[in-house]
Amino acid sequence: MDEFSHRFEKFYEYVHTRTHELLEHWRVHTNRRTISFLVLGGSALLVVYLYAIRPPNDFPVGELVTIEKGLTQEEIAATLQQSGVIQSPLLFRIIAKATGKDRQLHAGDYLFREPKDVFSIVHAVGVGAYGLEPYRIRISEGAMTKDMVRIFAAMLPRFNQERFLEEARPLEGYLFPDTYFFLPNSTETDVIEAMNANFYSQVAMLENEITAFDRPLQEIVTMASIVEREARKYEDRRMIAGVLWRRLDKNMALQADVTFLYTIGKGSFDLTKDDLASDSPYNTYKHKGLPPTPIGSPSLAALEATVTPIDQGYLFYLADNNGVTHYARTYAQHQENERIYLGK
Repeated sequence: MDEFSHRFEKFYEYVHTRTHELLEHWRVHTNRRTISFLVLGGSALLVVYLYAIRPPNDFPVGELVTIEKGLTQEEIAATLQQSGVIQSPLLFRIIAKATGKDRQLHAGDYLFREPKDVFSIVHAVGVGAYGLEPYRIRISEGAMTKDMVRIFAAMLPRFNQERFLEEARPLEGYLFPDTYFFLPNSTETDVIEAMNANFYSQVAMLENEITAFDRPLQEIVTMASIVEREARKYEDRRMIAGVLWRRLDKNMALQADVTFLYTIGKGSFDLTKDDLASDSPYNTYKHKGLPPTPIGSPSLAALEATVTPIDQGYLFYLADNNGVTHYARTYAQHQENERIYLGK
């Protein structure tokens, strides 16, 4: 090999080696730069997610969040932050602007059943997805307003217990027991209006019977509230209504134990002599006539039984331990029934 060829070969080897070293150096440092970029970028995204995108720790699940009418976009974002729905009002406004929803944010009551990120919140407020699905609430026959208040307060966030009792007590007996569907943002006023309207709608079905019976509606409703609790079977209710109306017409005390349920929460087998001697106007042993108000909300069946009573001359009745009702025309016969069926 001549001198030139030898030098060229050495030069080639040197160039090849240096090129390989440079490429390897670039590869190593490129990986480091890439990793550094990914770490920094990932950290930044994590920070943004933790402190701006994800739901706050105190997200108000199942609570009503209200956006008042007339608020600006900035005020809406601030309201959502103060309510614990979003973390960053700025990001909310950026997303709303980017998605074109900034011009159509909807006011109203919102209810979220699970935590949602800021993107979902922008969508919900942008399309008015309020999440307000009606609650099914059952009020049983004979329920008193003090029973109702606990049921509604447990279901409806906007329900004010004190105002309900204040407004509903004068309507005791006139709030119809039924299954209702109320939105989560319903108030005590909404409840009272719906139940009272339902009462008159149901009573209208008995218009002919009530007219023919020829007694004031107030007396009928009060008597029906007693009949409701005295028996479950329809025929027994009609018989008991016959007994109680007859006693009322004869100016006899009704002596209905169930009225004590309204005042002291005691039934027939729990009453004491002191209870029976109490001066409560709802004590139908001591005071003649009907109690001052109904003792609960009668069902349509109880109302119907009350205005279509069966009067066979009985003045007394009692229910045995099996729930069977026994009737008597005289007090002596009633005492005999007590001995036979109650062991007195």
